[in-house]
Parts: sequence; structure tokens; C-alpha cells
Amino acid sequence: MCLGIPGKIVSVEDNPLGIRMGKVSFGGIVKEVCLAYTPEAQVGDYVIVHVGFAISRLDEEEAQQTLELLAELEEIAVKQGEPLTSTVQ
Repeated sequence: MCLGIPGKIVSVEDNPLGIRMGKVSFGGIVKEVCLAYTPEAQVGDYVIVHVGFAISRLDEEEAQQTLELLAELEEIAVKQGEPLTSTVQ
């Protein structure tokens, strides 16, 4: 199963090929993400990221709700002895 994870855009710039890229923070871990599919997204916005691509924009409340649900899932998995692997691409 693949998930899109919410993250907050901390910077935006075009790469040498003219593709819109950004640095996105996932709870303090910052990754470079392609923003080509979300041209309206700006610094401070939250986006859903899947395999290195921001695929949609969402408001901060939605992002926080999603992050809380993911944390709850992790707690349940740990209690069952099956911790989730959380890797951000």
C-alpha cells in the first residue's frame, strides 16, 4: 500500500531544467519534492506528497488531522508488535 504524506513547503525554486521544486518538511525531516503538479502551492502551504511529487494542496487543519491519524496507526501497530515503516521518498 502506498500513502501520500502531508508536509509543509519551506522553500520553492525552479531547478536548472525549469521544473518547479520545493523543500518540504515532514515533522522536521526536509526533502526535495517536485511541485510541478501543484503550481498554486506556495511557501507555508501543506501538500500531499507521494513518491517525491506533491499531488495536491490541503489546508493546515486537514494536514494536522492526517498526521494525527497516522500517529494513531503507528501506536496501534507498535502495540501489536508490528511497527509501521515510515519512509519519505
